[in-house]
Formats: sequence, C-alpha cells, structure tokens
Amino acid sequence: MKTYVQPGNTITLTAPYAVASGDGLLVGSIFGIAAGDAALGDPIETALVGVFDITKVGSQAWAVGDKVYWDDTNKRCTTVATDNTLIGVAVEAVAGGAGDTIGRVRLNGAF
Repeated sequence: MKTYVQPGNTITLTAPYAVASGDGLLVGSIFGIAAGDAALGDPIETALVGVFDITKVGSQAWAVGDKVYWDDTNKRCTTVATDNTLIGVAVEAVAGGAGDTIGRVRLNGAF
C-alpha cells in the first residue's frame, strides 16, 4: 500500500506539559500514555491503545465497564464526563477509598 505509514498503536506527539513514563497526556483530542519522560514541548512516543494502570481520583469507586474520562486540569482519570475527555473503560473494579488512586483502563484509541 503506497499510503501506509505505521500501525498506529503508538505515535510521536509533542508533550503538552512535562510527563513521566506511564503518565497520561492529552494533545487536542488525542489521549495516550507516555512511553518515556519528556519536558514541555519535547517529542514523546505515546501509546494510544492497550490496558494501563492510570492515576485516578481517590474516593471514587469504579465498576468494570464504567466509562473513564481524562481530567486534563488535574492530570488524572475520573468517571465524571463534564469538562473531561472520554478515553476508555474500566476493566477492573476499584474501591472508593481515599487511597484508591490507580485504575485499570482499556484505552479506546478511537479519536
């Protein structure tokens, strides 16, 4: 195919803020997980699909199948849709304790 560029599971983006390996990042409507560390404005290889353990709002319980959104202001996941970007679904239940700050998410990669 003459027009084929790459598989698309990962792409290189420009970091919109400083990120560490495993952090979420949002560039326009593209959400992904940083494959390494990058400063603001640096190129960063970004995973767009897969299942990841991502920082979430503490004191928020998740059920399997809940829609998960990215809160770009606070740089964490939430189940609150208002002013946030849909990124995928929860694939593991998470308790709602204050210390429950990691959630397992399957990225939808549909943007």
